[in-house]
Amino acid sequence: MSSRDVRTVYLGQYTHEHAETIAGELERAGIVWWYKAPGYISQIWEHGVRLFVDRTRLAEAKAIAEHVLDTRPPDGSGR
Repeated sequence: MSSRDVRTVYLGQYTHEHAETIAGELERAGIVWWYKAPGYISQIWEHGVRLFVDRTRLAEAKAIAEHVLDTRPPDGSGR
């Protein structure tokens, strides 16, 4: 199956730092993902990056995102 055949669903909205880390973990797990960052004007009311993932792997993607949020503060400094 190619990435063109994948249907995505909304995973969540995250800080830029968290989204970058989550995306890296999704790639390591082989989960297809994409993102939508706020535009120049919409960043006034829209904070963070929205991530979308392969709907067939949503549960796994949620677990990855939760793990990242539990282990890494938004500034990326670790605990």
